[in-house]
This record gives sequence, structure tokens and C-alpha cells, in this order.
Amino acid sequence: MEIRTIHANGVEFAYLALGVGPLALCLHGFPDTAHTWRHLMPELAERGYRAVAPFMRGYAPTEVPADGAYEGGALVADVLALHEELGGDENAVVIGHDWGALPVYGTTERFRRSVALAVPPIDALLTGFFGYEQLKRSFYIFLFQTGLAETAASAPGFLDALWADWSPGYDAAQDLEFVRQSIGSPENLAAAIGYYRAMLGATPPSGRFPDPPKASEPVLYLHGQRDGCLGADLAKDVTTFLPDGSRAEVVADAGHFLHLERPREVGQLVLDWIGAAP
Repeated sequence: MEIRTIHANGVEFAYLALGVGPLALCLHGFPDTAHTWRHLMPELAERGYRAVAPFMRGYAPTEVPADGAYEGGALVADVLALHEELGGDENAVVIGHDWGALPVYGTTERFRRSVALAVPPIDALLTGFFGYEQLKRSFYIFLFQTGLAETAASAPGFLDALWADWSPGYDAAQDLEFVRQSIGSPENLAAAIGYYRAMLGATPPSGRFPDPPKASEPVLYLHGQRDGCLGADLAKDVTTFLPDGSRAEVVADAGHFLHLERPREVGQLVLDWIGAAP
């Protein structure tokens, strides 16, 4: 898949694309890249979709946004703009993992079907986030609020260890090489950390974007049973925080990067939910 570019919401986005048909927008998280969808994109294309995986704002080769905005409203605005610029219509679908899941909840009205992986909606996340075990898992979020964040995250082995903790037993060598290419430079790493600084207020909001709305249409939510980033207990009652008709599945023997660890099973769950392209 070749890398292409498109201008949306004031940012020059790079993206991977495969297939012809209605848009299937695939959004990655941290520390990851558009290549994370390399197993799912061919399956989407076979079902008649045009699968598009952008590198999220600040992740090279997408540019670092001039506005420095990384709050949730900016991510939602990116997705809405990408939908429009990429020719999305009423048959478009969206799939997001980790940080890519958060704008999914705020854009369900624009897509025929929506899928979120590994990060539940904020209200569900807060029900267990401050438990002791989860706070230990989330140490990096608090580290990223400090001036030591870039130094720590760029230290040899730091990102490798996150992947190993979050998806135990998964060989992430190829993924980590993609990550180094994408956020290996100081400015791109600072951008990736910027999402977390905006999340807890270490960086004030830009004021340019409204807060993301809650999901208004059904969502399929998937979570790995052995997720070392966000414990699977956070997925237990997730549908109570989602619109009627939503579904949640915990994928056995999978961690945080469940779509890479169990690509066939996760791919089938996604495809069953979205169906073939109309």
C-alpha cells in the first residue's frame, strides 16, 4: 500500500488506502501507526470497502499540526473532515483503536456503522480508572504530564516495554519499527505525547473545537481479555454507556493490540458488525 496525502481540518494527512467502494476509515492509537490495520484493510477491501488508514495528527508522515491542538474535539474534527475530503457518504464506516477509538464515539451520526477497540467511552473509563491496579498500568499518562516525558519515552526500550506489557507474548518488532519511523523525531514524539497532555489539562485546550459529543448511534466495542494497558474489567458494563443496540465483546487470549494479536477473530467480529458494503 502506497502512502498518499490529503488536506483536512488544516492538517496535511498521510494515509494508506486499499480497495474501492464506500469509505472504511481506520484510526490508530499510541504508540502505533496506520500500519496497525495491515490485516484488516485487505478484508475490508474484499467486502467492497475503500479502506483508508490515516496517520493521526502529529504522526509522521502526517504533519505536526500548526495549531498544536490535540484535545478530543480536534480529533473529532479531523475525522469529520477526513470523511468529507475522502468522499465518505451515508454508507461509510469507522473503526478506531486506542486514541483512535475516542473520536469514534463523537462521530457515530456520520457513519453507518462504528467500531471501537481497547478504549471505552470516557464515562465507562472513569468507573475503574482510579483503582490501584489500573493506576499502576496508567503510570505513563501521569509521566507524560511532566517535562520528563520526552526524555523517558525516547529512552531505549521504553516504547518496546509498553508494547510488551500491554500485549504480553506478542512479537511487536515490525510494529515498533513503524513506530520509530513515525514518532522517532523529537517533534513527532512531542506531538504523540501532546494527546495525553491535552487529556489531563497539562496543555490548555486550544478553544477552537467544541467538546466531543457522546455516541448517538450503536457501537461495537472490542477489548482484549489480557489487556495490560486498560484492564478488561473496564469493558464489563461498557454497553450501559453506549446507545441502545450497541454490543461489547471481550476477545480471549488477546491484549491491548487485539487486532494484531488475533487478526482473524477480531476481523470477523468487525466484518459481521459492519456487513458487506452496500
